[in-house]
Amino acid sequence: MQSRPLIPGMVTTPLDGNIDEYLRKRLMPVEGAIPRLAGIEMYGNSIPAEKVGGDLFEYINFPQRYNIDARIARAYRLSKEYLEPLPEGAEPQNLVDVHVQWLQSRPDYTPTDAAQYRKAKSSEQLSIAENLQELNTTAGVLLVDAQGHSIIAAKIASTVHDTFHTAMLSELDSNGRTTLDFFERINLRLAQSVTARNALSRDAEDSPREIATMLYGEIRPDGPFRFINFGHPPPLVFSAEYGRFMEIKKDCMVQFPALGLEIPEDHPDRSKYVSIKLRTSQMSSSDVTEITLMGRGDVLFLYTDGVYDGSDERDKQKIEQIIEKHKQEPAKEICNAILEHAVRNDDHLRQIDEADRIDDKTVFIIKGG
Repeated sequence: MQSRPLIPGMVTTPLDGNIDEYLRKRLMPVEGAIPRLAGIEMYGNSIPAEKVGGDLFEYINFPQRYNIDARIARAYRLSKEYLEPLPEGAEPQNLVDVHVQWLQSRPDYTPTDAAQYRKAKSSEQLSIAENLQELNTTAGVLLVDAQGHSIIAAKIASTVHDTFHTAMLSELDSNGRTTLDFFERINLRLAQSVTARNALSRDAEDSPREIATMLYGEIRPDGPFRFINFGHPPPLVFSAEYGRFMEIKKDCMVQFPALGLEIPEDHPDRSKYVSIKLRTSQMSSSDVTEITLMGRGDVLFLYTDGVYDGSDERDKQKIEQIIEKHKQEPAKEICNAILEHAVRNDDHLRQIDEADRIDDKTVFIIKGG
């Protein structure tokens, strides 16, 4: 059946290729998106186990993806507009005017209430402008690993991707940077709805879950990498000086369960979602982990479990040797050398009839200059 255009006269064309190809391209960034930070080099790549997989990685190049200067200008403009009293009988010009009108409707209202509120909201915009300024020298990195390596896994990864970027727009408007509420919203999006399950008459034990791990971090030119981890294998730091991975105490690495498995008890919608794990409260600053690249040429190694599961010591030593061998080379060469090693491991698994253990592979390298 030939498709008909939604609007008369509009020309419609089918998507090039199939859904596998569409999702594969959608989940892979281009090199042109790599952020450029002074003293920092980064590169990532991904190889799906099948035509399309559940791994996703993305560079968050703030100045390239968002008009930071225009957002700063808007924040400064609003900081002035919010201070201006609304003329008698005039229609509200912004959300602050709307709230002031509500204040005026209350029996205990005084003009001081409106003035204080306007001053507070004006100050908030100045804070947003300052936060936005820092994004010009900040780079983000997003890694997602959805369970499985089929088109369903790719769809789950795509859901995380879309939720992430929708929430990011809200964060930049409201705060000028990412906050812990940002991650709580993404986590809730992957949680299983009690209402939806009941409506479909599913049993809790039979209901499928969209399982995905996620690690998101931000790095600045002076070297600190601050990140939130939902069930993802922890990053490793290779010291160029000592030629090995540095020991990082596990109690310094905060890790939440995979996305959607744990809803904090104090979340207002807690009763509307299934929570497998118990967390008494929403995230705090202590849940953000920070790693600093101390020396020139140090390497921060991020990965998915198709490359390294985070536990096998022999696999870790192999990757350590690869980085040592290539540590003088660009981040791209280090990344590709590790992926080539992972592909050789896949060949070995096929030879011993354990091809079912082959998984999507992603490597992301951040190298200090």
